[in-house]
Amino acid sequence: MKTVDIVKWIATAIQLVGYALTGLNIVPWNVYMFFAGIFLWFAVGVMWNDRAIMVVHVGAFISLFVGYLNAA
Repeated sequence: MKTVDIVKWIATAIQLVGYALTGLNIVPWNVYMFFAGIFLWFAVGVMWNDRAIMVVHVGAFISLFVGYLNAA
């Protein structure tokens, strides 16, 4: 399995954990998982040279970060 495939599956698992933690209302750990998943998916975008994946995850990071700051 290629490195990008490993990162992709780890990122996916982390994102799913984030969704589960959100459903269970376990805050702020859900946000931390989403940040980790976003970072890893951004890395996948870099490895694939896929700007669409990079842009959507930068947008997700900004949205999540602003929301996190406003919740504090």
